[in-house]
Amino acid sequence: MHRDSLKDAKRIVIKVGTNSLMTSTNNIRYQRIDRLAYVISSLAQSGKEVILVSSGAMGVGCAQLNLPKRPKNIPDQQAVAAVGQVALMNTYARFFSYYHKSVAQILMTRDVIDFHDSLANLKNNFASLLKHQIIPIVNENDAIAVDEMDHKVRFGDNDNLSALVASIVEADLLILLTDVDGFYDANPNTDPQAHRFSTIHEVNADYLAMAGDKGSTFSTGGMHSKLKAAAKTLEEGRRLVIMSSEEPSQIFDVLKGADIGTAFIPKN
Repeated sequence: MHRDSLKDAKRIVIKVGTNSLMTSTNNIRYQRIDRLAYVISSLAQSGKEVILVSSGAMGVGCAQLNLPKRPKNIPDQQAVAAVGQVALMNTYARFFSYYHKSVAQILMTRDVIDFHDSLANLKNNFASLLKHQIIPIVNENDAIAVDEMDHKVRFGDNDNLSALVASIVEADLLILLTDVDGFYDANPNTDPQAHRFSTIHEVNADYLAMAGDKGSTFSTGGMHSKLKAAAKTLEEGRRLVIMSSEEPSQIFDVLKGADIGTAFIPKN
């Protein structure tokens, strides 16, 4: 399978990270959210089914409360995330409404997928929303879960969550939008000789070593978590693309087979 196979993707999960939604000075990137809403709405209008997995509750909450960094203790983290999630969803609802699309919030915790009945209900919920052409927007329920906080890991981050969502809805493609334009063999910000991988068919230990393990001030993920999500996605026979969030309209080009970002495509 090659990049041309991306043209056939009908059900798509798009994950956008905190760094893509927030500036380094803790301001919300409203223009970028608007462009993302336009792209997703256009894809939906064209007959594709799109689910958005969005980080940002913590970052937006910090912005709303004028906090310079995320709190250290669990109750404060949960409070900030609760404030941020409301503001984040209001922002999405506003911008998607410009393109005549309704959105739905789905906040997940690990116990939902640990039990057969709740998982079945979740699958039915996704199916119903997509049938009615409503855009599901998924995040972990940070107001009650501590898994993604600074203490213990379950979902761990929304890269892992997005791979799980792609599995639950049996998506054809998972797109991870991030602050770099693909996966490199070195840091492209510091090494001018860094090489971008165009297509990868298997995630091995060498790739994971190249990825590092650090997130940013407001995010919990990093390239390492994206590689782990890619490994899970490939194991299930699905496709994944890591690409820059700077210009969301490039998603259209990726779906035409353009050499943008890094595509993880099963060998067969």
